[in-house]
Amino acid sequence: MQTLPRPRWTFVRRGAAAWLVVAVATQAGGGRAQVPPSGASSAETMSAAARSLGATEADVADLRAFYALVDGPPWTDTSGALTGAGRDVMALLAGAARHGLDPDAYLSPRLAAAVDPPHGTRERCTRDAAMTLATLRYMRDLHLGRVDPVAAGLSTPGPVRADALDFPAALAGAVGAHTVGPTLDALAPSLPAYRALVAALVRYRSLAGQTLPSLPSARSPIRPGEPFEHVNAVAVRLAAFGDLDADEVTTISGARSYVEPVVGGVRRFQQRHGLTADGVLGARTLAALGVSPAARGRQIALALERLRWLPDPGSRRVIAVNVPMFQLQAWEAERLDAAPALTIPVIVGRAVGHGTPLFAATLQHLIFRPYWNVPASIARAEVLPAAARDPQYLARQGMEIVAGDGDRADVVAATDAGLAAVARGTLRIRQQPGPKNALGLVKFVFPNRFDVYMHGTPVQALFGLDRRDFSHGCVRVADPAALAAWALAGVPGWTPSRIGDAMAVRDNVSVTLAAPIDVVLYYLTAMVDPRDGRLHFADDIYGHDVALDRALRAER
Repeated sequence: MQTLPRPRWTFVRRGAAAWLVVAVATQAGGGRAQVPPSGASSAETMSAAARSLGATEADVADLRAFYALVDGPPWTDTSGALTGAGRDVMALLAGAARHGLDPDAYLSPRLAAAVDPPHGTRERCTRDAAMTLATLRYMRDLHLGRVDPVAAGLSTPGPVRADALDFPAALAGAVGAHTVGPTLDALAPSLPAYRALVAALVRYRSLAGQTLPSLPSARSPIRPGEPFEHVNAVAVRLAAFGDLDADEVTTISGARSYVEPVVGGVRRFQQRHGLTADGVLGARTLAALGVSPAARGRQIALALERLRWLPDPGSRRVIAVNVPMFQLQAWEAERLDAAPALTIPVIVGRAVGHGTPLFAATLQHLIFRPYWNVPASIARAEVLPAAARDPQYLARQGMEIVAGDGDRADVVAATDAGLAAVARGTLRIRQQPGPKNALGLVKFVFPNRFDVYMHGTPVQALFGLDRRDFSHGCVRVADPAALAAWALAGVPGWTPSRIGDAMAVRDNVSVTLAAPIDVVLYYLTAMVDPRDGRLHFADDIYGHDVALDRALRAER
């Protein structure tokens, strides 16, 4: 089977293609074309058939490349009946839903029902070409995703490079090796997170076929031990979602108060849905319990699409920040199939106006006790108004006005003239290293055009909240010392004790890592936790799922 490479941590997209497979239902008039057995003449014949289906020139070029590499039409035999490879392709296209893809995007009603031999050679050509076009589109969608995340405004561009996979050649090779099924299956992301969500999607689509009891709106929170006549409905839904054993539902049959084991099931449900796991049935918990399995299945399908945008990592260690789940996880090199080495809560950018951008970059060094170079927008909107109200504000915050770039910039007196120069942009404000510094005591630097990075914070109380979008776009890390120790593995002398000393000394210190670490900031509102195998959901804090769903429906 052909190796199917994926580019490393880059957002690479195919050219737009609109294969009008539904046009197979409309046969073109005219004479009966004869199908050449193979090679370039076969490619010409199939190209003509593809044009009759409304294929674009890019589609036709792919079709020509494919038929030039195969020995005649691969999906139909000389009688026009489907071959074994043709039956495999039809089954794969019909089963596209298991990957969260839409089978109707590949199989028109006529093509889906096309199991009997066509009446003539023209019809055979048309069906074979339509199957090839549909298969190539399925391959690209499964490998790279259905929509272009950059063009749709759903992600940010990374380094540009061509995708390493030649789809027509890969398909032709699979036909020749009689491995169409395995080859196409291998196009799906190899990430364990993807495989886990595929299994979860099957389960939630099965749940969507069941009738679950409805829940009331909460007028006031229901606490453990209090009367609650809908406790049985809660128990049934918890059991369906896997947070309560089915036999435990029978133990509370007829109950009219909120008691164990339902309380424990609610806590487990809350923990999986980013809610305070206090067992209290408040408005947010009841609303989350009331979300239909079909809606959750759609969340999972959107997460699968987003994972298709992420090319497989290479041989480096990886730090991945899932923005809506406010969580950082770090993996050792080539160990994505294992539990993460670290899982740390994070704070991300505010949903209104300061959302954390989604991109991939490389972490190469970190800085202990960093300066914070206050962005001009924050200086104008927040720091300068505060300094105007309170002349001692800058001094109390450890801030100073400086001229020039870099940590060795000259300090300028904090006079009215100096503040005015900051407003004009000719001077800038920075915050000195120390416990008050907004970046905390460690800054993790991965250069990017957004000037976004990970860092500590002096405000630890915010990590106790369920929803943690409070920053201006950077990622605040709850335990920067632990992340620093993991990142500096392999750098001689950087023990946890020395890291603690570096965070306590007066001057800032920059340390280069032993090897670069890949960093990806991504967005999944459905994810299986690799530590316990449980499915977690998050709120769509930036509205990205709504936008992606809209883009997918438009593309359809």
